[in-house]
Amino acid sequence: MRIARSTGAVSGLSIALLGLWGALIPFVGPYFDYSFGVNSSWHYTTDRLWLNILPGALAVIAGVLLFIAATRVAGVLGGWLAVVAGTWFVVGPAVSLTWETGTGPIGRPLFGATRQMLELLGYFYGLGALILALGAFSIGRFASRPRLAEEEAIARASRTEARAPTPTPHTAEPQGRRHLPFRRPRGVAQDRTPGDQVSR
Repeated sequence: MRIARSTGAVSGLSIALLGLWGALIPFVGPYFDYSFGVNSSWHYTTDRLWLNILPGALAVIAGVLLFIAATRVAGVLGGWLAVVAGTWFVVGPAVSLTWETGTGPIGRPLFGATRQMLELLGYFYGLGALILALGAFSIGRFASRPRLAEEEAIARASRTEARAPTPTPHTAEPQGRRHLPFRRPRGVAQDRTPGDQVSR
């Protein structure tokens, strides 16, 4: 069943933009001193692929799917992909400790304590929590959205009822016009057959 395309437009666009931010911020952040590990732009590492690029790309796909979704299944699928991407951003730094030997998932956050806090939030924890929340909101919105087919059917039925003429009560057929068994009037001769009685 079709659903209005506006259902996931705003949340889908927001998730896609957040996914672009998560995938690109490790490479463009150093332009304004917002960086991890080294303060040089477009510095690629395998950790950045697994912890930023891949979840960011998944969030972009989820956002686009939500933006164009016209069915309940497509919207719910996009929402779940966004939930996975957001969770990936949140838990990625902790999971990376299983293979990371340095001081952080993609290196140590640079500069002062306030800047480091903002870097951790903008690269991973805050970004992931926001994508996760928008994805969960989208799932609930698509799951509770009425189908367009049902709305159109209700509107069509209302229009039909409004145009229908008011029924008039059934008029009983006059008593004299009922179809009764034929009776020959009195005094009219009838053909006699053997055994018939003479009618009076």
